[in-house]
Amino acid sequence: MTPSRDTTEAICADIIATSARPLAQAQTLPRAAYLSEGYFAHEVEHVLSASWMCVAHVSQLPQIGSYLALDLLNEPLVVVRGNDNAVRVLSRVCPHRAADILHSCFETPEQAVTTRFLCPYHAWAFSLEGKKLASMHMDKAEGFDKGEWNLSEIRSAVWHGFVFVNLDGKASPLAEQYAKFGEAISPWSTAEMEVAISLEWECDFNWKVMVENWIESYHHMGAHVQTLQVTMPARSTWTEPEQPSFIHCHLPFRPSNAAEIRTAVAEGQTMPGFTAIAGLPVERQVEWGLYLGHPCFMFLTMRDRVLWYRLQPISAERCKLLTMTLVSKEAKLAPDYDATIVAETKMLADFHLEDMAVNTAVQAGLRSRHAVRGRLSHLEEPVWMIQRFIASHLQQTPSRQAAE
Repeated sequence: MTPSRDTTEAICADIIATSARPLAQAQTLPRAAYLSEGYFAHEVEHVLSASWMCVAHVSQLPQIGSYLALDLLNEPLVVVRGNDNAVRVLSRVCPHRAADILHSCFETPEQAVTTRFLCPYHAWAFSLEGKKLASMHMDKAEGFDKGEWNLSEIRSAVWHGFVFVNLDGKASPLAEQYAKFGEAISPWSTAEMEVAISLEWECDFNWKVMVENWIESYHHMGAHVQTLQVTMPARSTWTEPEQPSFIHCHLPFRPSNAAEIRTAVAEGQTMPGFTAIAGLPVERQVEWGLYLGHPCFMFLTMRDRVLWYRLQPISAERCKLLTMTLVSKEAKLAPDYDATIVAETKMLADFHLEDMAVNTAVQAGLRSRHAVRGRLSHLEEPVWMIQRFIASHLQQTPSRQAAE
């Protein structure tokens, strides 16, 4: 059966059956799960919109009136710090005639500071909290109450400094879902960190190709053989027991590299990179902590920074990605900070380009009629866990057969 003829119902049934296999028998998902637009629409409704998705970090909204506009699953959103200093997520759709008030066609910046939002179409004005402030010449509209015509507020939550949205408004509280996740990353005090590096990528592959690649380290020995494999061999990586809402993997350094760090910490030596996170136990400094908060919150801890990837699925074969590095406020005060930014930006770009190449190749291979269902290594246990998360959502709602 070709992907164009697969029904959404059949794809969902296959994913559910595949996820039920034990790890030792695990295999890849059907190729249609990465190619079918009908299934992607179903996944948007029942998996992505039903979950919490990260859209910003509070450091990107440093003052009252700071805003950041983005599109997520075809929803035009704006993340804004209001007059009460609270961070909210609002719809950008004007309640008058449905114009996107910050659409790129108006040449408005995606990130800036404002005192109010003004719809360029008919000049309706809204407060930073989304309340309507003005609507000229509506006095003859019978029963018109300007207090009823506000920008819609999207359900959101701030967790350890990261701003999340739940588009369908029905997910269980984020703090509950990510409670153990939060405990694991608490030594980094991410709410106090700031975005220092941001790189944007247009990706011609399915969002699952990205998250599957992100969370498994088996590919260190291939895609990263001259970079990450040198210090964090694939064979040494391991995954913690399954959690319903996130995955936690450990990427230990080679013993020789770990010994160098322990010696440097004990002797107070300066090491390459940014200023180390204060008070971080040495055992957390001799590995990278790799996380995936379901469905697509990609997060990584290091001795001197954290990485966060913001993923925006667009279609079955397209997504948009921002790769970001966050550092402590102390790190930004270091005399060599500017030089470190240059070096670490190159490092981030270099190893991400390796991932971009293999992800693009995977999507190209999935289009082939010769693509087969591969078997998973024990080092790809996190991929199996992703399958199980997706299947759990597909099982909660009846599948609907969508037009391809």
